Amino acid sequence: MRRLRNVKIVATLGPASNDYEMIRALFEAGADVFRLNMSHGGHEHFRAQHKIIRQVEADTGRPIAILADLQGPKLRCGTFAEGEEVLTDGQPFRFDLDPEPGDGTRVCLPHHEIFDALEPGATLLVNDGKIRLRVGDCGTDYADCTVVAGGTISDRKGVNVPDVVLPLAALTDKDRADLEFACEEGVDWMALSFVQRPADIEEARALVRGRAAILTKVEKPAAVRVFDDILAASDGVMVARGDLGVELPVQNVPPIQKRLIRKCRAAAKPVIVATQMLESMISSPMPTRAEVSDVATAIYEGADAVMLSAESAAGSYPLEAVSTMHNVAVEVEGDPTYRNVIEASRGAAKRSVADGIVSAAREIAETADIKAIACFTQSGTTTKLVARERPRVPIIALAALTSTARQLSLTWGAHCVKTDEMGRFKQAVVRAVHAATTEGFATKKDFIVVTAGVPFNEPGTTNILRVAPCDERLIYRAEPE
Repeated sequence: MRRLRNVKIVATLGPASNDYEMIRALFEAGADVFRLNMSHGGHEHFRAQHKIIRQVEADTGRPIAILADLQGPKLRCGTFAEGEEVLTDGQPFRFDLDPEPGDGTRVCLPHHEIFDALEPGATLLVNDGKIRLRVGDCGTDYADCTVVAGGTISDRKGVNVPDVVLPLAALTDKDRADLEFACEEGVDWMALSFVQRPADIEEARALVRGRAAILTKVEKPAAVRVFDDILAASDGVMVARGDLGVELPVQNVPPIQKRLIRKCRAAAKPVIVATQMLESMISSPMPTRAEVSDVATAIYEGADAVMLSAESAAGSYPLEAVSTMHNVAVEVEGDPTYRNVIEASRGAAKRSVADGIVSAAREIAETADIKAIACFTQSGTTTKLVARERPRVPIIALAALTSTARQLSLTWGAHCVKTDEMGRFKQAVVRAVHAATTEGFATKKDFIVVTAGVPFNEPGTTNILRVAPCDERLIYRAEPE
């Protein structure tokens, strides 16, 4: 099954997409990666979903990536004696550690870490930012605030603290248990929530122990401020615009999205644009024009993947949502303006032999009549470097490790093929040609570019390039091993 687009689609599973028939239909409609939201459901539920995805993978013969998304800390206020209260602009209101039900003047905020970090002038947001308060006087067990933007506050509403780095780890006890479970099941990507500093990623990496790749969700201003360090510590990034739009002025989010995508591409690390991409399709079979433009913008910016959340997990039209996203991607990538934008943003510095090899592969493929770039990869690095170039021809990623083939399902343009381990380069060329012809990328009259690292099966050794005819007889007549 060959996709007619390069950008990948991540589909979240949930009540609307919970059985074999629907999950297979979502894959055939265009989903490349399935997201398991660990905030909803127990381990047995996720084990069943994982088993179904692997069955679809076996039945279709295509590698499929599974992304486990950890919940992270959830900050919520306490309860109210009347269930809810109305706060008006300018009124005083206190948060404290008193567990007694709240009223119109105060409520419990059962997170001492917040009080430890608060300073006068900081902002507190309640209920996804609908209520905004400014901190005046504060201590280790209270914060006296002034309501800046009022509204109805009710039991256990979420609280955001955008102005300060909270002394909270990104992983809760629940997250650690979920992480171990997901790794044992064999997920391919682990998404971390509530990341504020590189140390949060390092803690997760120590627990993962190489069993999955680490994807950092950028959803807090603190993460944006130290993004270069966070990117260096991550294997991939998700631009979680929903939470960013709560904690930052909404007009700040589009330029942040663009900047983060460019940095990820320069680092050859996959980046997902997520949240509210086709939100109206939760209840409608048709998206709004603005949503279509939003998806298209992420593709024009060079994102590796776009993501569906509730649209595929709990909506009434999960198949239509995936199909819409697929159709938008095909249309955008067929637009000549898309190539102009993508190529104008190509500017990663070439510092290594591998950089030079993949850059040359792209230039040769686009100069001559080359049908595809086939790259042998142990860890996935070669394929990601080729994808960074955003070539005009397809990328065939040949991996001996199943885990690598699955993880590369998130990388722009990568058509992943599981292959045997290679011992000689000529053998690799023959295997690449076979994949290109059988997978529908070339005929025996065509040529492909082959890249690899010699010696084989050693990560980070990309050092060889060959233009190969797709007629295997010509390969064997060519130069020696």
